[in-house]
Amino acid sequence: MSQNNDSRKRTVEQQIQRRTLISFSIFIVFIICGTVLFFRLYNEPQDKGGVQPTLRTALNTNEKIFRNAYSEAHEAKAYTVADAVPKPRVNGSYGMDGTLDTATWRMKVARNPGDTLYVTLADLQALPKTEVIFDFKCIEGWSQVTRWAGVRFSDFIEKYHLQPQTSMKYAGLITPDKAYYVGIDMPSMLHDQTLLCYEMNGKPLPQNQGYPLRLIIPVKYGVKHIKRIGVLYFSNERPPDYWAEQGYDYYTGL
Repeated sequence: MSQNNDSRKRTVEQQIQRRTLISFSIFIVFIICGTVLFFRLYNEPQDKGGVQPTLRTALNTNEKIFRNAYSEAHEAKAYTVADAVPKPRVNGSYGMDGTLDTATWRMKVARNPGDTLYVTLADLQALPKTEVIFDFKCIEGWSQVTRWAGVRFSDFIEKYHLQPQTSMKYAGLITPDKAYYVGIDMPSMLHDQTLLCYEMNGKPLPQNQGYPLRLIIPVKYGVKHIKRIGVLYFSNERPPDYWAEQGYDYYTGL
């Protein structure tokens, strides 16, 4: 009986050793394969945005998935005035260097080649005002409930009869100094919560938040919320986008 128990014990120990060896071997294989793939990816030639073709393909695939899943009925969660922080964090200052002569500021809207519309802040303030209170999300990993007001982009389009332009795939926006620029898919621009924004917490935008006019687009991360808008145009090709050129996702949807 003792011999049988010893035999069974040895058999169990052998099975444990065998399984441990197999598990360890698989682990080593994964480490080797992962290391090889990492250095292969790392050494791939980078595009002008500093991204390897494999990663760029993954980013473009993610965009297709997000765009196919996009719904105009989907809205960022709405909050109350009491929920909004009194001093929203500034999510970047690109395109904000120097002072801007707000007395002469106009948003240049390129309707067609050689056909530019010039819109003043007063023009925008004369349109119906819409307020949006939502959880502003930054790609740096933080978020805040913030309160903004301005004119819906869709209302602006209707007022200035720009419906033919919105049949294009993208809108491009540029700061007056051309230091910051974004490209945004048209369905997101036309979303009901997208604002040409001129107020924060019931007051005119502070200088560091994009005075006199910025974009608020709750279906996107903060990098798309361009401050101090100078130029708006439309295109069927992807407009240049500052952070996409640095290797970030172009779509940056939520």
